[in-house]
Amino acid sequence: MKDPRDIIRRPVITEASTELMEQGKYVFEVDPRANKVEVKKAIEKIFGVKVAQVNTMRVPGKIKRYGRYSGRTSERKKAIVKLATDSKPIEIFEV
Repeated sequence: MKDPRDIIRRPVITEASTELMEQGKYVFEVDPRANKVEVKKAIEKIFGVKVAQVNTMRVPGKIKRYGRYSGRTSERKKAIVKLATDSKPIEIFEV
């Protein structure tokens, strides 16, 4: 099995994802080769929570220009993780 920290790259912190946190859903950028089962096991191991559901989506890269040169940003994969009702919340913003 891969290391859980190689599967979970970073949390995605946007206005929409912070609204999802109130519902017990958290958004992470994950390795594009990882499947839902690997993401679930990695989240449970890293944060010590119980995961109820995992939804994944591929985000294609955008075309960006810098002067006359154009290129493409890298493709990434996002995972929306829903925690079980009896699980503790994930502390992304530690005070």
